Amino acid sequence: MKDLIWDNTLSVQIQEIDEDHRRLVDLFNLLNHAVENGETKDYIDAILEELISCTVWHFRHEERLMIKYAYDGYSEHRKEHEELIDSIKALQQEREKEGISVTHDDIEFLEHWLTGHILGADMDLGAYLSEVM
Repeated sequence: MKDLIWDNTLSVQIQEIDEDHRRLVDLFNLLNHAVENGETKDYIDAILEELISCTVWHFRHEERLMIKYAYDGYSEHRKEHEELIDSIKALQQEREKEGISVTHDDIEFLEHWLTGHILGADMDLGAYLSEVM
């Protein structure tokens, strides 16, 4: 699988959110390379945990901005955040239960998960914040 490339396609035009997204893309690429290169399960698990932690932090960051600027889509956006975190934690727990590491299929799932959220809900949020900030 190819790296995710940060470019204007993924930019929501809000610098602080774009900086978070760049970090998430970097972690995704690090995880992707680790899986592709057959790194140890412990190393891959550590990257996945960091990706999850950074994602949780980033979602709270977005939610703080949504509250501060009275974003009408807050409840729906927050629900999507919760569903995304639940799904990635379920994947993590399933891999741990099975005693296996992240797979290529998991990487594909994570890519769609990350880019889908940025290109969907986050673009709407970025457009709103560009008007009110």
